[in-house]
This record gives sequence, structure tokens and C-alpha cells, in this order.
Amino acid sequence: MIRDVQSIQCPRCASLVMLESLSCDACATPIAFHDERQAFVDVSGGAVLVGGKLWRECGNRSWRCNWLVEDGIATSSCLSCRLVRKRPESDDTLALEKLAEANADRRRLLAQCLHLRLPIESYAERDGGLGFDLLSSRSSGQRVSIGHANGIITIDLAETLDAHREALRVRLGEPYRTLLGHFRHEIGHYYQSILLDDETLLDECRELFGDERASYREALERHYRLGAPEGWSASYISEYATMHPWEDFAETFAHYLHILGSLWTAAASNVVLQPATSPLIDYTEEPIERVLADWHEVSLLLNRFSRAMGQNDLYPFVLNAPTEVKLGFMHRIVTRITRRSATTS
Repeated sequence: MIRDVQSIQCPRCASLVMLESLSCDACATPIAFHDERQAFVDVSGGAVLVGGKLWRECGNRSWRCNWLVEDGIATSSCLSCRLVRKRPESDDTLALEKLAEANADRRRLLAQCLHLRLPIESYAERDGGLGFDLLSSRSSGQRVSIGHANGIITIDLAETLDAHREALRVRLGEPYRTLLGHFRHEIGHYYQSILLDDETLLDECRELFGDERASYREALERHYRLGAPEGWSASYISEYATMHPWEDFAETFAHYLHILGSLWTAAASNVVLQPATSPLIDYTEEPIERVLADWHEVSLLLNRFSRAMGQNDLYPFVLNAPTEVKLGFMHRIVTRITRRSATTS
């Protein structure tokens, strides 16, 4: 797991780098992200020895993938790229360019899941395993529905287009719409059955979010016909979360990842909060109250920065008491897996 700031530093000059970086902006050293160590390594000499194994750059580096693949295995693709089941045709250059942008967000998602030690099993390894269909409604001429089904997450690459995404956000009355948000929401559906692996947790989940066995089709029709119920903001994180228990779970899971991802970034950037506390790299052993207290300070700071640049709030949400309880449930089921994975690795 990422435990310190070293993980997002250049391995040569220690300058901070972005998770998407192919090279260090300060010293121009070619770098790559080692998903197991959760750290950047210097690849200026080609293959690199990490943990007693030889690793090389992913074969999709020309498409801006900065991950590594173990040398000697029967593929040139890294773990992240191997999870892509469908992609645009090779002659669809516009969609492929957007694919590179989408994959940057997808790698950020997967890096966070690995950081939390959440299990990642490929669709190629088992039925219901994780996979991604990354398609474009703009180039194919066919409707691409963002969603999750039996482990496969489908994303419309048209969502990388600012005008398209913003038009949808305004039409649907959403305060926030990003590609990374889609990824985090849909993987919440994937992890729901994995994290709720005993009857006690399932019963508690139903008590908080509702019974997921309720008809999804009827809930969908009702939501788009009537909208969210009056007073929804007192109990839910978003209007979409009111549609069905599955969507409430996925929306809450996405916000949990938003919160932890932002806190990790703040901690790795040495941000100090008021009063004299700092966000943490790892909240596994911390209560949800500490997570939410730190997030209150960080989200206010982010929104102040955003307003100072004439932009809308980066986090335009209010965490009501029922949502905080739901986030506490997420924290408990995720850290339960984190601890279990740590003891078996």
C-alpha cells in the first residue's frame, strides 16, 4: 500500500509527479508506475528490477499508459490494460485518442483499489470478474449505456468531451459529472456483492440502503417519470441515489473513494489542516469520524481554491447525517477487506 509521500515522487530527483506522468517534469527522467509497490520507478535503462523481479514498460506506453508489466509473461500489457475487454476499432483514431484519456482515469481508479487492497479478479479469470468495455457513441453511431453487468463496466468515451458531458450534467440537473466519477460509481456495483460476503453485513446494508431485491426496472421508470422524492437531500448524497438501493450504495461508494482519494492526495502533498492536524495516507485504523473531520477541512479548502479561480465548487455536496452513517458502513466493509488482505499477503 502507499504509505508515504515517496510513492508520488520522481525516483531520481524526488520532485512530485502526477499519477499519469510518463516522465518527471523537473529532471525529464522516464518513469513508470509499479502497481504492486504503488510507487514510481526509473525506466531510463529499460527493464527494471523491483522486488526481485524484472519489469518492463507496458506495451501501450505509446497510448500514454505508464504502468509496468512483469518481464517474461505471455503478454505485453500491464494489469490495467489487460482488464479492457472491448475498445474502439483500430481505425477510429478520434475514439482511440479519447480512450487514452479515459484510461488515465481508469488507472487512477485501479491504483486506489489496489491501495485499499480491494480484490481485482479479471473477467478472463472467472465469470463475473472485472472488465471494461470502453466504447464511443459518437463514432459508432450506436447508443452506449454507462453501467455495470456481471463484472463488466461499460463507459461511453463521449463523456471525455467537455461539451457533451456538461450538456448532460445540466440537462440531468447534476451538480457534478466526471469520467472518474462514473468509474468510481460503477465499480461500487462490482464491489457490492464482494464486500457483502456474509448475511449479517447484507442485512445491515439492507437496513441502511433498502432491499436491493426491489424491481430495478420499476424503480428506473418511476425515477425518470417522477424524479427524486421531496426532501431527498436530508437522507441521500444525490438525487440519483434515491432511485434504487443499488444506486444509493454505488453513489455512496463513489463518494467514499472521492473522499479517500482527495485526502491521500492532500497527505502526499504535505497539506497541513487547521487545527494543527494533517490528512493521512492510510485511514485503515482510523474511525470514520476522523475521515469525515479531515474531509470537512480539505473539501472547504478545495472549494475555496476553486472559487478563487472563478470555478464552481470542486465538491458541491453536503453530507447529511444519514449519508455519514452510510459512509461509515462503507469504511467498515472496505477496511475489513484491507486488514484481511494485509494479513494474507
